[in-house]
Amino acid sequence: MKRQRIVSLLPGCTEVACALGLADQLVGRSHECDFPPSISRLPACTSPKFDRHATSREIDRHVKSLLPTAVSIYRLDARRLKELRPDLILTQSQCEV
Repeated sequence: MKRQRIVSLLPGCTEVACALGLADQLVGRSHECDFPPSISRLPACTSPKFDRHATSREIDRHVKSLLPTAVSIYRLDARRLKELRPDLILTQSQCEV
């Protein structure tokens, strides 16, 4: 049976995949995925559209300005995702913050 190529775009999904013994099938992650530490070797397929080093207030203001437009608050690296050729992408629809 062919091993799945998995990209996880949610930290919780990454943790569950690893807990289920699928860490060796992960080929990509989100910029927020940091557990278990071994997955940091995987390429990040997302990045925030705001300065991660900004104050909480500035980040909150920026995120709130994006939400009414139904635009994601993250950038997806489509080129990298295509290069990784995942069989499965673990993600979710945008949720309210």
